[in-house]
Amino acid sequence: MKNKLLGNSGLIVSELCLGTMTFGNTVNEPDALKIMEKFHDNGGNFFDTANVYNDGKSEEILGKWAKEHDREEVVIATKVRFHTGNNPNSGGLTRKHILASVKKSLQRLHTDYIDLLQVHAWDPLTPISETLSTLDTLVKDGLVRYIGASNFRAWQLSYAIDYSESHNLTQFVSLQPQYSLLARATEFELIPYCRFKNIAVLPWSPLKGGLLSGKYTNKIEDMPEGTRYFRRRGQSNLWPWNKDGKYVWPLLKKLKSIGEKYGKTQAQVSLRWLLQNPVVTSPILGVSNMSQLDEDLGATDFSLSERDMEKINRESHLYVSYPYDLWADQQQLDGRQL
Repeated sequence: MKNKLLGNSGLIVSELCLGTMTFGNTVNEPDALKIMEKFHDNGGNFFDTANVYNDGKSEEILGKWAKEHDREEVVIATKVRFHTGNNPNSGGLTRKHILASVKKSLQRLHTDYIDLLQVHAWDPLTPISETLSTLDTLVKDGLVRYIGASNFRAWQLSYAIDYSESHNLTQFVSLQPQYSLLARATEFELIPYCRFKNIAVLPWSPLKGGLLSGKYTNKIEDMPEGTRYFRRRGQSNLWPWNKDGKYVWPLLKKLKSIGEKYGKTQAQVSLRWLLQNPVVTSPILGVSNMSQLDEDLGATDFSLSERDMEKINRESHLYVSYPYDLWADQQQLDGRQL
Protein backbone atom coordinates (compact mmCIF):
# COMPACT_ATOMS: atom_id res chain seq x y z
CA MET A 1 0.00 0.00 0.00
CA LYS A 2 1.33 3.42 -0.96
CA ASN A 3 1.63 6.38 1.40
CA LYS A 4 0.50 9.96 0.78
CA LEU A 5 0.77 13.33 2.44
CA LEU A 6 -2.36 14.50 4.21
CA GLY A 7 -3.16 17.63 2.20
CA ASN A 8 -0.79 20.53 2.84
CA SER A 9 0.48 18.98 6.07
CA GLY A 10 3.55 16.82 6.52
CA LEU A 11 1.57 13.91 7.97
CA ILE A 12 1.97 10.67 6.03
CA VAL A 13 -1.04 8.36 5.74
CA SER A 14 -1.79 5.16 3.83
CA GLU A 15 -3.66 5.44 0.55
CA LEU A 16 -6.58 3.57 2.09
CA CYS A 17 -8.17 4.49 5.41
CA LEU A 18 -10.00 1.89 7.50
CA GLY A 19 -13.38 3.16 8.66
CA THR A 20 -14.64 1.71 11.93
CA MET A 21 -18.29 2.77 11.91
CA THR A 22 -19.41 -0.87 11.92
CA PHE A 23 -17.24 -1.83 14.89
CA GLY A 24 -19.25 -2.58 17.99
CA ASN A 25 -22.43 -3.14 15.99
CA THR A 26 -22.29 -5.10 12.72
CA VAL A 27 -18.75 -6.22 13.57
CA ASN A 28 -18.06 -7.59 17.03
CA GLU A 29 -14.91 -6.70 18.94
CA PRO A 30 -12.84 -9.89 18.25
CA ASP A 31 -13.49 -9.65 14.51
CA ALA A 32 -12.82 -5.90 14.50
CA LEU A 33 -9.43 -6.44 16.16
CA LYS A 34 -8.52 -9.01 13.50
CA ILE A 35 -9.63 -6.69 10.68
CA MET A 36 -7.51 -3.82 12.02
CA GLU A 37 -4.49 -6.09 12.40
CA LYS A 38 -4.86 -7.36 8.83
CA PHE A 39 -5.19 -3.81 7.52
CA HIS A 40 -2.07 -2.75 9.46
CA ASP A 41 -0.11 -5.79 8.28
CA ASN A 42 -0.82 -4.71 4.70
CA GLY A 43 0.64 -1.24 5.21
CA GLY A 44 -2.41 0.62 6.48
CA ASN A 45 -1.73 3.18 9.21
CA PHE A 46 -4.84 5.38 8.86
CA PHE A 47 -7.98 4.69 10.94
CA ASP A 48 -11.21 6.71 10.99
CA THR A 49 -13.87 6.74 13.69
CA ALA A 50 -16.26 9.17 15.42
CA ASN A 51 -17.46 9.80 18.93
CA VAL A 52 -21.04 8.90 17.97
CA TYR A 53 -20.32 5.61 16.22
CA ASN A 54 -22.22 3.01 18.24
CA ASP A 55 -22.31 5.25 21.30
CA GLY A 56 -18.52 5.42 21.50
CA LYS A 57 -17.95 1.67 21.17
CA SER A 58 -16.12 2.14 17.88
CA GLU A 59 -13.59 4.45 19.55
CA GLU A 60 -13.18 1.99 22.42
CA ILE A 61 -12.39 -0.92 20.12
CA LEU A 62 -9.97 1.14 18.04
CA GLY A 63 -8.30 2.37 21.23
CA LYS A 64 -7.94 -1.17 22.54
CA TRP A 65 -6.16 -2.20 19.34
CA ALA A 66 -4.02 0.96 19.08
CA LYS A 67 -2.65 0.76 22.63
CA GLU A 68 -1.02 -2.57 21.73
CA HIS A 69 0.91 -0.91 18.92
CA ASP A 70 3.47 1.85 18.56
CA ARG A 71 1.37 5.01 18.80
CA GLU A 72 3.62 6.85 16.35
CA GLU A 73 2.86 4.20 13.70
CA VAL A 74 -0.88 4.80 13.86
CA VAL A 75 -2.84 7.79 12.55
CA ILE A 76 -6.18 8.10 14.33
CA ALA A 77 -8.95 10.33 13.00
CA THR A 78 -12.17 10.93 14.92
CA LYS A 79 -15.02 13.44 14.79
CA VAL A 80 -17.16 15.76 16.88
CA ARG A 81 -20.49 17.49 16.19
CA PHE A 82 -23.54 15.30 16.73
CA HIS A 83 -25.38 14.72 19.99
CA THR A 84 -23.88 12.37 22.54
CA GLY A 85 -26.56 12.92 25.18
CA ASN A 86 -30.04 14.25 25.81
CA ASN A 87 -29.23 17.72 27.11
CA PRO A 88 -29.25 20.68 24.67
CA ASN A 89 -25.50 21.25 25.03
CA SER A 90 -24.48 17.68 24.21
CA GLY A 91 -24.13 18.43 20.52
CA GLY A 92 -22.94 21.04 18.05
CA LEU A 93 -19.60 22.72 17.50
CA THR A 94 -19.64 24.87 20.62
CA ARG A 95 -16.59 25.28 22.81
CA LYS A 96 -18.40 23.41 25.59
CA HIS A 97 -19.29 20.36 23.47
CA ILE A 98 -16.00 20.13 21.59
CA LEU A 99 -13.87 20.19 24.74
CA ALA A 100 -16.10 17.70 26.56
CA SER A 101 -16.21 15.35 23.57
CA VAL A 102 -12.47 15.41 22.97
CA LYS A 103 -11.84 14.56 26.61
CA LYS A 104 -14.09 11.51 26.36
CA SER A 105 -12.67 10.48 22.97
CA LEU A 106 -9.13 10.53 24.36
CA GLN A 107 -10.24 8.27 27.19
CA ARG A 108 -11.96 5.79 24.89
CA LEU A 109 -9.05 5.79 22.44
CA HIS A 110 -6.47 5.24 25.23
CA THR A 111 -4.27 7.99 23.83
CA ASP A 112 -2.86 11.38 24.81
CA TYR A 113 -3.66 12.99 21.46
CA ILE A 114 -5.82 12.72 18.36
CA ASP A 115 -4.00 12.88 15.03
CA LEU A 116 -6.92 14.31 13.04
CA LEU A 117 -9.99 15.82 14.68
CA GLN A 118 -12.75 16.41 12.16
CA VAL A 119 -15.91 18.45 12.63
CA HIS A 120 -18.59 16.01 11.51
CA ALA A 121 -20.84 18.62 9.86
CA TRP A 122 -21.52 22.35 9.76
CA ASP A 123 -23.21 23.85 12.82
CA PRO A 124 -25.49 26.76 11.83
CA LEU A 125 -26.09 27.76 15.47
CA THR A 126 -22.48 28.24 16.56
CA PRO A 127 -20.28 31.06 15.24
CA ILE A 128 -17.43 29.67 13.19
CA SER A 129 -15.09 31.88 15.24
CA GLU A 130 -15.98 29.91 18.38
CA THR A 131 -15.46 26.56 16.68
CA LEU A 132 -12.16 27.40 15.02
CA SER A 133 -10.64 29.13 18.05
CA THR A 134 -11.49 26.07 20.16
CA LEU A 135 -9.89 23.72 17.63
CA ASP A 136 -6.83 25.97 17.50
CA THR A 137 -6.51 25.79 21.30
CA LEU A 138 -6.67 21.99 21.19
CA VAL A 139 -3.81 21.93 18.68
CA LYS A 140 -1.73 24.39 20.69
CA ASP A 141 -2.34 22.35 23.85
CA GLY A 142 -1.09 19.20 22.10
CA LEU A 143 -4.35 17.28 22.40
CA VAL A 144 -4.94 17.37 18.63
CA ARG A 145 -2.35 17.37 15.85
CA TYR A 146 -4.42 18.36 12.80
CA ILE A 147 -8.02 19.37 12.09
CA GLY A 148 -10.39 18.60 9.24
CA ALA A 149 -14.00 18.94 8.15
CA SER A 150 -16.66 16.53 6.99
CA ASN A 151 -19.90 17.01 5.08
CA PHE A 152 -19.26 20.71 4.45
CA ARG A 153 -20.51 22.57 1.42
CA ALA A 154 -17.89 24.40 -0.60
CA TRP A 155 -18.84 27.85 0.68
CA GLN A 156 -18.71 26.60 4.27
CA LEU A 157 -15.26 25.08 3.80
CA SER A 158 -14.00 28.20 2.04
CA TYR A 159 -15.44 30.49 4.71
CA ALA A 160 -13.84 28.47 7.52
CA ILE A 161 -10.42 28.36 5.88
CA ASP A 162 -10.51 32.06 5.01
CA TYR A 163 -11.40 32.86 8.61
CA SER A 164 -8.53 30.73 9.92
CA GLU A 165 -6.07 32.35 7.53
CA SER A 166 -7.11 35.89 8.41
CA HIS A 167 -7.02 35.22 12.17
CA ASN A 168 -3.83 33.12 12.18
CA LEU A 169 -5.62 30.00 13.43
CA THR A 170 -4.95 26.35 12.67
CA GLN A 171 -6.52 25.46 9.31
CA PHE A 172 -8.38 22.42 8.06
CA VAL A 173 -6.05 20.08 6.19
CA SER A 174 -8.69 17.60 5.06
CA LEU A 175 -12.29 17.19 3.95
CA GLN A 176 -14.30 13.99 4.34
CA PRO A 177 -17.15 14.13 1.78
CA GLN A 178 -19.31 11.46 0.24
CA TYR A 179 -17.65 10.72 -3.10
CA SER A 180 -17.93 7.76 -5.44
CA LEU A 181 -18.94 6.87 -8.98
CA LEU A 182 -22.53 7.18 -7.78
CA ALA A 183 -21.97 10.45 -5.90
CA ARG A 184 -20.06 12.68 -8.30
CA ALA A 185 -21.79 15.97 -7.51
CA THR A 186 -18.89 16.44 -5.08
CA GLU A 187 -16.88 17.38 -8.16
CA PHE A 188 -18.96 20.50 -8.89
CA GLU A 189 -17.46 22.74 -6.19
CA LEU A 190 -15.80 20.79 -3.38
CA ILE A 191 -13.20 18.87 -5.38
CA PRO A 192 -11.95 21.91 -7.35
CA TYR A 193 -11.67 23.92 -4.14
CA CYS A 194 -9.76 21.14 -2.37
CA ARG A 195 -7.41 20.88 -5.33
CA PHE A 196 -6.87 24.65 -5.31
CA LYS A 197 -6.10 24.75 -1.57
CA ASN A 198 -4.28 21.37 -1.45
CA ILE A 199 -6.78 19.93 1.01
CA ALA A 200 -6.81 16.15 1.44
CA VAL A 201 -10.00 14.46 0.24
CA LEU A 202 -11.05 11.42 2.26
CA PRO A 203 -14.13 9.98 0.53
CA TRP A 204 -16.66 8.20 2.70
CA SER A 205 -18.97 5.55 1.22
CA PRO A 206 -16.63 5.00 -1.76
CA LEU A 207 -18.80 2.03 -2.80
CA LYS A 208 -22.09 3.89 -2.20
CA GLY A 209 -23.27 1.62 0.59
CA GLY A 210 -22.34 -1.49 -1.41
CA LEU A 211 -24.17 -0.54 -4.61
CA LEU A 212 -20.83 -0.56 -6.45
CA SER A 213 -19.75 -3.89 -4.99
CA GLY A 214 -21.46 -6.03 -7.63
CA LYS A 215 -23.69 -7.85 -5.16
CA TYR A 216 -26.90 -6.22 -6.47
CA THR A 217 -28.91 -6.45 -9.70
CA ASN A 218 -31.78 -4.31 -10.93
CA LYS A 219 -34.24 -6.92 -9.64
CA ILE A 220 -35.20 -6.09 -6.08
CA GLU A 221 -36.32 -9.66 -5.46
CA ASP A 222 -32.75 -10.87 -6.06
CA MET A 223 -31.31 -8.69 -3.30
CA PRO A 224 -28.96 -10.77 -1.09
CA GLU A 225 -30.12 -11.28 2.49
CA GLY A 226 -28.18 -9.50 5.20
CA THR A 227 -27.05 -6.64 2.97
CA ARG A 228 -27.68 -3.01 3.83
CA TYR A 229 -30.34 -2.51 1.17
CA PHE A 230 -32.02 -5.83 2.00
CA ARG A 231 -32.62 -4.55 5.52
CA ARG A 232 -34.22 -1.41 4.03
CA ARG A 233 -36.17 -3.12 1.27
CA GLY A 234 -39.55 -2.13 2.73
CA GLN A 235 -38.81 1.58 2.35
CA SER A 236 -40.67 3.38 -0.41
CA ASN A 237 -37.64 5.48 -1.39
CA LEU A 238 -35.27 2.55 -1.90
CA TRP A 239 -32.99 4.05 -4.55
CA PRO A 240 -32.32 3.02 -7.29
CA TRP A 241 -34.86 0.18 -7.41
CA ASN A 242 -37.82 2.44 -6.74
CA LYS A 243 -36.53 5.25 -8.93
CA ASP A 244 -35.04 5.60 -12.38
CA GLY A 245 -32.09 3.20 -12.46
CA LYS A 246 -30.97 3.94 -16.01
CA TYR A 247 -27.87 5.63 -14.60
CA VAL A 248 -26.88 2.92 -12.10
CA TRP A 249 -27.26 -0.43 -13.79
CA PRO A 250 -25.40 0.37 -17.05
CA LEU A 251 -22.51 1.67 -14.95
CA LEU A 252 -22.36 -1.56 -12.96
CA LYS A 253 -22.34 -3.52 -16.20
CA LYS A 254 -19.46 -1.41 -17.51
CA LEU A 255 -17.50 -1.85 -14.27
CA LYS A 256 -17.94 -5.61 -14.49
CA SER A 257 -16.73 -5.67 -18.09
CA ILE A 258 -13.65 -3.56 -17.29
CA GLY A 259 -12.93 -5.57 -14.16
CA GLU A 260 -12.86 -8.82 -16.13
CA LYS A 261 -9.99 -7.44 -18.22
CA TYR A 262 -7.87 -6.97 -15.10
CA GLY A 263 -9.15 -9.95 -13.14
CA LYS A 264 -10.72 -7.54 -10.66
CA THR A 265 -14.16 -7.10 -9.13
CA GLN A 266 -16.53 -4.17 -9.58
CA ALA A 267 -15.68 -2.99 -6.08
CA GLN A 268 -11.96 -3.01 -6.83
CA VAL A 269 -12.42 -1.09 -10.07
CA SER A 270 -14.62 1.47 -8.28
CA LEU A 271 -12.01 2.00 -5.56
CA ARG A 272 -9.23 2.13 -8.15
CA TRP A 273 -11.07 4.94 -9.93
CA LEU A 274 -10.86 6.98 -6.73
CA LEU A 275 -7.25 6.03 -6.03
CA GLN A 276 -6.20 7.32 -9.46
CA ASN A 277 -7.82 10.67 -8.83
CA PRO A 278 -4.88 12.94 -7.85
CA VAL A 279 -6.99 15.00 -5.45
CA VAL A 280 -8.08 11.93 -3.45
CA THR A 281 -5.82 11.03 -0.54
CA SER A 282 -7.46 8.03 1.14
CA PRO A 283 -10.90 6.51 0.50
CA ILE A 284 -12.45 5.31 3.75
CA LEU A 285 -13.25 1.62 3.68
CA GLY A 286 -16.37 0.41 5.44
CA VAL A 287 -16.05 -3.35 5.91
CA SER A 288 -18.22 -5.86 7.74
CA ASN A 289 -15.95 -8.89 7.47
CA MET A 290 -12.45 -10.00 6.53
CA SER A 291 -13.37 -11.02 3.00
CA GLN A 292 -14.55 -7.48 2.23
CA LEU A 293 -11.25 -6.11 3.52
CA ASP A 294 -9.30 -8.57 1.37
CA GLU A 295 -11.28 -7.51 -1.67
CA ASP A 296 -10.78 -3.80 -0.97
CA LEU A 297 -7.05 -4.25 -0.51
CA GLY A 298 -6.97 -5.72 -4.01
CA ALA A 299 -7.62 -2.24 -5.39
CA THR A 300 -4.05 -1.17 -4.59
CA ASP A 301 -2.05 -3.56 -6.79
CA PHE A 302 -3.13 -2.55 -10.31
CA SER A 303 -3.82 0.52 -12.43
CA LEU A 304 -6.63 1.34 -14.81
CA SER A 305 -5.58 2.46 -18.26
CA GLU A 306 -6.35 5.99 -19.35
CA ARG A 307 -8.84 4.64 -21.85
CA ASP A 308 -10.69 2.63 -19.20
CA MET A 309 -10.74 5.64 -16.88
CA GLU A 310 -12.36 7.61 -19.69
CA LYS A 311 -14.96 4.88 -20.22
CA ILE A 312 -15.85 4.88 -16.54
CA ASN A 313 -16.01 8.67 -16.41
CA ARG A 314 -18.27 8.74 -19.46
CA GLU A 315 -20.61 6.06 -18.08
CA SER A 316 -20.87 7.73 -14.66
CA HIS A 317 -21.03 11.32 -15.91
CA LEU A 318 -23.71 13.45 -14.30
CA TYR A 319 -25.75 15.96 -16.25
CA VAL A 320 -24.87 19.47 -15.13
CA SER A 321 -26.48 22.81 -15.87
CA TYR A 322 -25.17 26.35 -15.71
CA PRO A 323 -22.56 27.33 -14.67
CA TYR A 324 -20.87 23.94 -14.70
CA ASP A 325 -21.74 23.08 -18.28
CA LEU A 326 -20.32 26.43 -19.42
CA TRP A 327 -17.01 25.68 -17.72
CA ALA A 328 -16.83 22.24 -19.35
CA ASP A 329 -17.48 23.75 -22.78
CA GLN A 330 -14.85 26.42 -22.19
CA GLN A 331 -12.27 23.74 -21.39
CA GLN A 332 -12.94 22.10 -24.73
CA LEU A 333 -12.77 25.40 -26.57
CA ASP A 334 -9.41 26.52 -25.23
CA GLY A 335 -7.86 23.05 -25.01
CA ARG A 336 -7.18 23.28 -21.30
CA GLN A 337 -7.85 20.51 -18.79
CA LEU A 338 -8.15 20.43 -15.02
